[in-house]
Amino acid sequence: MAELTTIARPYAEAVFDIAKEQKALDQWSKMLAFAVAVVTAPEMAAIIANPNVARQSVETALTAVCEKELNAEGLNMLKTLLSNGRLAILPQVAEMFEELRAKEAGVVDAVITSAYPLDGAQLKELVASLEKRFGRKVEPQVAVDAELIGGVIIQVGDEVIDASVRGSLQNMAYSLKR
Repeated sequence: MAELTTIARPYAEAVFDIAKEQKALDQWSKMLAFAVAVVTAPEMAAIIANPNVARQSVETALTAVCEKELNAEGLNMLKTLLSNGRLAILPQVAEMFEELRAKEAGVVDAVITSAYPLDGAQLKELVASLEKRFGRKVEPQVAVDAELIGGVIIQVGDEVIDASVRGSLQNMAYSLKR
């Protein structure tokens, strides 16, 4: 996974720079989502992965499917990835593009996993606390995991805040074993 990220980063940054220069971040976001859907569709994935299908035939098929949804730069990006044998990293390129876009907008995603469903006031208070801590707008994604017993686990980027009962019990068990 780290290798794919390393390979995808220059492509994502180049696409982001082009989109920013054109003031077309929304358009590129839609184009990348469409291209990912096309490339990962089982039928197209089978054509792309088949070593008996010539690269020119794959390019023709991609162009035929994508020409109405992608502009010239979008098609060129697909062709570049294909010619470099990197079409498989397109989902990572799109994901990194969205991360760069969110960073540019001053937004950070937070995955909040709670033992019980959070009501609106609890979520609002938690998001306000996270926004204060990280100095950016927080877009929460909430999930429920009863195995936490109580509390929450919050993941923002690479940082994890474990305020769950299960986490506390694991820490206590670790401390007692030493």
